[in-house]
Amino acid sequence: MPYYLGIDGGGTKTTCAVGDDSRILATATAGPSNIVRGGEARARESLQQSVHQACAAAGIALGQVARTCVGGSGAARPELGEVVRRILGEVLPTPVAVVGDMEIALEAAFDSCPGVIVIAGTGSIAYGRNAQGNTARAGGWGFAVSDEGSAHWIGRAAVSAVLRASDQAYRAPENILCGGLANALCKAWGATSLADLARAANSIPPPDFAALFPAVAASDDVLAVQVLRSAGRELAQTATIVVSRLFPKDEAGPVPVAMTGGVFRHAAVTREDFYNELRRLEPRVGINPSIVEPVEGALRLARKAAAAR
Repeated sequence: MPYYLGIDGGGTKTTCAVGDDSRILATATAGPSNIVRGGEARARESLQQSVHQACAAAGIALGQVARTCVGGSGAARPELGEVVRRILGEVLPTPVAVVGDMEIALEAAFDSCPGVIVIAGTGSIAYGRNAQGNTARAGGWGFAVSDEGSAHWIGRAAVSAVLRASDQAYRAPENILCGGLANALCKAWGATSLADLARAANSIPPPDFAALFPAVAASDDVLAVQVLRSAGRELAQTATIVVSRLFPKDEAGPVPVAMTGGVFRHAAVTREDFYNELRRLEPRVGINPSIVEPVEGALRLARKAAAAR
């Protein structure tokens, strides 16, 4: 019996699924495997660890894998895709296809059918396909200039919000932490004051703003809620661009939209505002409330590649 691997390689974690022709047999999760952010050595460790652990959990040998598909942020770029193939080729003797994370997410959400997937993880992007097979994307241009509504964007916006609030509370000494969100952010980065937090935020190389997302998502501070709601609206606006490009207003029928990524999974406020804002901007959309698992799309593409061969 042939076995297949699907891998979702992200900036926070890497998930590998092992399956046969119809089922998922086992999954395993390792650390981040984004080569641009973490480097080749970290990507090698995470990718190979996830493969070894998933195959062990499924009770199969690496040599029994017939086909592998990897989806990752930026991984579709030829030079990065070649690095990923080389890394996996060190442990897998069979063909490895490397595609973008948006492609495996779209596959997981809609198979070969039309729809728009919105990804909000460490980064963010909207990607879709219509009935004619045309595709379009919006966002996802990188942390410095884009990725609105992502974990990175939320972390950076949260730091900005607490520093501005501190400016407005001018009577308090600058080294006194005021408010639950400020305390949570400082704790996450090991900062002892708002000035220390600002120094960390402006350091070179840039800090990991996405690491602040769990603290923001867990906070009931009014500033945290405002940032999370803004993230939902930003993601809705990005999705609207793709919907309008692929699905003209005169076309009948609802436009399927799905969500994936840790921001949607762990921030109910963001999910709610995304839903409400997107429905306001594009009443035609039908939004799947479930959070899509992109690794299932990677596994499905591995099966399809084997069948096509």
